[in-house]
Amino acid sequence: MSEIQDTQAQSLVEDDEINLLDLVQTVVDNLRLLVVGPLAVGVAALGISFLVTPTFTAQVSFLPPQQSQGMAASLLNSLGALGGMAGAAAGLKNPADQYVSFLKSNSIEDALIDRFKLMDRYKADYKQDARKTLEGNVKIASGKDGIITVDVDDHDPQFAADLANAHVEELTRLMGRLAVTEAQQRRQFFEQQLKGTKDKLAAAEIALGETGVNASVLKSDPTSAVAAVATLQAQVTAQEVKLGAMRGYLAESAPEFKQAMTELLNLRAQLAKQSKDGAEPKAVQGDYINRYRDFKYQETLYELFAKQFEMAKLDEAREGATIQVVDVAQPPERKAKPKKALIAIIATLASGFALLLFVFARQSLANAAKDEDSAQRMTQIRASWRRAIGRTF
Repeated sequence: MSEIQDTQAQSLVEDDEINLLDLVQTVVDNLRLLVVGPLAVGVAALGISFLVTPTFTAQVSFLPPQQSQGMAASLLNSLGALGGMAGAAAGLKNPADQYVSFLKSNSIEDALIDRFKLMDRYKADYKQDARKTLEGNVKIASGKDGIITVDVDDHDPQFAADLANAHVEELTRLMGRLAVTEAQQRRQFFEQQLKGTKDKLAAAEIALGETGVNASVLKSDPTSAVAAVATLQAQVTAQEVKLGAMRGYLAESAPEFKQAMTELLNLRAQLAKQSKDGAEPKAVQGDYINRYRDFKYQETLYELFAKQFEMAKLDEAREGATIQVVDVAQPPERKAKPKKALIAIIATLASGFALLLFVFARQSLANAAKDEDSAQRMTQIRASWRRAIGRTF
């Protein structure tokens, strides 16, 4: 039994050696084709590469606006009732990625298409086709150092440089319309709040004047009590706004959210106590107190929002929204594509591999024709192929 197994194993080894020798023999027999063919294809590809219009790449690199947190943090610590508002406005993990998204937005791409008449240059019938061509010619990337680079490919080196620099210019225009940085968002938020509070304060002041209460009454004890209630009421509103902002970036189980909720409950408790202690039985005085309370409430809110708005404007002026260009795009002196040597090498290797497969396939068919079973199968395959393509002869 062992002798039979040894004989079978030896037979398999001999078959493998014969197959390997057959492959080597096939390669040697077609050596001239396998050498001359790829070299000819490589030389032809090299010659064709000289006919291809060269492509130039221009690059511009810039540093996006850096967000400063120093003044904002000190401001929020001084006015805790409004501390969560800026927290909702901030929170950008990687500002560079945001500016890359801006550069790839339709707003900037459409502005570039209209500015450089890219639909005519790219021979596009629709603007979305021009966008796709533009995206194929532009590569935007941000490095770990925070610097963003814009590479533009074009057959005209001067046009490539102009289009690259135009990306930075259009980004600057877009940022002028958007509140991007933390200070800009706070400034925009408090500007809206300040405008609404100013209108309400003017209405409360008119309503207070309609009560007919003179200046001596304004100096009475109820006035000071109402002022305290109005201040607490404004602080409650501010704390509620803070909680609303915190819900956008914190879970209700977070310690910061629970602390803010506790502060709101304490303020509401103080407000309820002050309102109860300051109640007045007289109807006229009660009407005056209500209107005066509303006036002081709006006045306190206005002062808080005005202070926040001014500080946000200072922060915005301090950090700025200026893009700092590191390297302005210049017309490239050397072409980036086509890379003639690389094209010739790839064409040579690809054609060599294809010819090697062709040689092996041809030799395999020739060997099959010598075997009766294989020849019969090949005849059947040819007949099936003719029937498949509709040929009956």
